[in-house]
Amino acid sequence: MFKELKTFLAVVRYGTFSAAGNAVGLTQSAVSAQIRKLEADIGEPLFERTGRAVRLNAAGRRLLPQANEMLTLAERIRHSGVDGLSGEWHLGAIASLQSGALPEVLQTLTRDAPGVMTRVVPGVSLALLDQVDKGDLDMALIVRPPFALPPDLYSRVIAREPFVLIAPPDVEGGTVESLLESHPLVLYDRGSFGGRQVVRFLERRRLRPEIRLELDEIDAIARMVECGLGVALIPLTGLWRRQQPLPVRVISLEEQRFHRELIMVSRLSPDQSPLVALIEEALLKTQKHSPPSMNR
Repeated sequence: MFKELKTFLAVVRYGTFSAAGNAVGLTQSAVSAQIRKLEADIGEPLFERTGRAVRLNAAGRRLLPQANEMLTLAERIRHSGVDGLSGEWHLGAIASLQSGALPEVLQTLTRDAPGVMTRVVPGVSLALLDQVDKGDLDMALIVRPPFALPPDLYSRVIAREPFVLIAPPDVEGGTVESLLESHPLVLYDRGSFGGRQVVRFLERRRLRPEIRLELDEIDAIARMVECGLGVALIPLTGLWRRQQPLPVRVISLEEQRFHRELIMVSRLSPDQSPLVALIEEALLKTQKHSPPSMNR
């Protein structure tokens, strides 16, 4: 709700949705949408509209001092030290990060900000991004989308993961193209950001493998391949990489290689929030590049 309250105060100050949008970096339609959402949450209209100009009605006048108080308190929290932070932090994360870097990040958070209770919310990248944009999540760890992020959100690339071809362990020899042509494909969900990259790769190479299965969870895909259900193009990440020996054969795409970028996206920047700064630093430490495991 803080985002909507900020827009509400801008409308009060500048008198029109258009002028308020210019002040906070939103389009007029985005301002209108945020005010409608706030009015829906409050349960009644907040403005009287006369042409383009708006003015507060009785409900809006009641909300005004409370909105100022809430945003002032939020600003004090943002600029306080990490040791002084408390309360809940709502953090969304895709599955591969929950089982990968996130536990180490939460170790750092527990040690350096013990007053913060983190609620981890699972989901796919697009849904988690939408929840951050709406203010339902404080931060999300997702695959970078193929479109521009909302201008009022902060983002930072935390890792680049190369895609590889994986095949059952008993499959020997063959090029990437021949393996895709001779084996069914366990497809990384084409509705996901990473899955769209796989589809583009196949289209560029004019490859049309038989699609046997389609799913989004990377460790589940690796397990399907291990069981001989086909081959797959997935990012080089997941719990399966920790097994020794590797449960699948991993083939580099070499000069055809492409990557997915993982980002953190939040409502506040590290300059605005010591907690965001702490999490960003921990993520970058845990996601330092390491040589990928390859066994051709």
